[in-house]
Amino acid sequence: MAAGLADAIRLIVQDKGISEDLVRHTIEEFLYAAYKRTFDTVENAVVRFSDDGAEVSLFAQKKIVPDDDLDDPVMEIPLSEALQLNEECEIGDELLIEINPQEFDRSAIQSAKQKAKQTMRDIQKDTLYSEFKEKEGEMIIGYYQRERNGTIFVDLGKTEGIMPKRYQSPREAYRQNDRIKALIFEVVKATHGLQIVLSRTHPEFVKRIFELEVPEVYDKTVEIMKIVREPGYRTKIAVYSHREDVDPVGACVGVKGVRIQAIVRELEGEKIDILKYSPDPREYIRNALSPAEVEQVVVLDEGKRQALAIVPDNQLSVAIGKQGLNVRLANRLVDWNVDVKTPEQFAEMDISAESKRAVSALFGDYDQEQEEITQIRELPGIAPRLVDILEEHGNIYIEDLVALSEEDLQAIEGLSDSDVADLQRIVAENVEIVEDEYDYDEEDDQDDEYYDDDEYEEDDEADATDQDEQDEEDDEESEEIQHISELPGVPEHVINALVEAGIDDIVELIDVITTRAEELEDIEGISADDIKQLNEIIADAVEIIDEDEES
Repeated sequence: MAAGLADAIRLIVQDKGISEDLVRHTIEEFLYAAYKRTFDTVENAVVRFSDDGAEVSLFAQKKIVPDDDLDDPVMEIPLSEALQLNEECEIGDELLIEINPQEFDRSAIQSAKQKAKQTMRDIQKDTLYSEFKEKEGEMIIGYYQRERNGTIFVDLGKTEGIMPKRYQSPREAYRQNDRIKALIFEVVKATHGLQIVLSRTHPEFVKRIFELEVPEVYDKTVEIMKIVREPGYRTKIAVYSHREDVDPVGACVGVKGVRIQAIVRELEGEKIDILKYSPDPREYIRNALSPAEVEQVVVLDEGKRQALAIVPDNQLSVAIGKQGLNVRLANRLVDWNVDVKTPEQFAEMDISAESKRAVSALFGDYDQEQEEITQIRELPGIAPRLVDILEEHGNIYIEDLVALSEEDLQAIEGLSDSDVADLQRIVAENVEIVEDEYDYDEEDDQDDEYYDDDEYEEDDEADATDQDEQDEEDDEESEEIQHISELPGVPEHVINALVEAGIDDIVELIDVITTRAEELEDIEGISADDIKQLNEIIADAVEIIDEDEES
């Protein structure tokens, strides 16, 4: 039966992408359907293929019964007819009697044909679904076919994919048979068939392009930590190298920008910012705002992940970007709420000096000289109007303001109750040390009333002796932390690496951290985690020294 069946099966396998076993199963279903349509049962139907698959046969399995005991001609055969087919058969045996499908009536053939087509479509759908479902998130290349209601239909070879309008870059336009490289975003079984959704706007699409163009990204030497996009306009990518001798940004850019240029061309000129990932949120935020130059990053609330980036006046527009695009992408990249200010705007903000020191002095970004202020107009957060009123009444220095009581302030013309409250708050936040010294002097004056000259001189000598001993102890403590090796908590391998690099003194180390931080990254044997730990240790030490000097 069916001469050339093997060739037909091979042709279906090639055209439909269906396995040979599934094609044979479809042929079996076709014959069973035709048999059932003719005989109303398939219980005794048997389909067999030849060893080479070139032929297929349909049989009816019937039981041999006596000639006068035939009840069901479909399931049974009389002994006289069975002997004509096989002389050795006996009553009770079963015979396979070949059925010629060409003898089936037209309705049986048509019904079987419809069932076979449906089975073939289901098999093809399941096969394609399994094939493309495994490729979700991977890159695929197709060809533009047509567009309907903004949706592009892409020829993928075996089937067709769609790219809805929302997954198309606004920069891109296509013509007939244009080559399209896209990400397989989603594969679903729909009522009308298999639906393969493609995307060129998903961040994962950019990651796949980098894997194609940058070998270090493909082999995981350089890891893409996060990608954020405004499709068609700008993309920001944070990268991290698992090897100290591989620059993650340089690897992605390539020699003379060859690699990044190829990626930009694929994205139709979309701007791409590649930046180095850092576990330190300050450094990460600083990098995320590229190409803007950031002077300082102030963490306002670490729990709420709020920070402030201070940039020069000429970099403010660059940091914010067109319609706020750059800072918006930076916020999404670092997952912090970052605001951008100029130094002048920052100085006008209502942030206490203690907060500024706490968030900035850790890494030397805060100028220590700003703490040594003497005039009222240098106090952070004080309005110029209040400064002018105080100076008109002869109050120029901070000590003059501290000496004024609440009644004295209320008596000054031009100061309202809210102004007095603001001045008291500013003093409380920024000149706590000055207040302590003033109270101490006041107590000394009171003590003088209870001592005569002789007792005071003796006490003065005792105090001088105690002060000398305290100074000696302070000198000893200062000498004890002159070298990096004497700092508590510094790992031995970090000390050895710094000494080999010629950095042995704490002051020199602080200078390197604050002005030449990149030199630490170049020192062999010191990792990013070591630098972070070193910064924390230095931060603690600096705070302790500041407290000793102020007291």
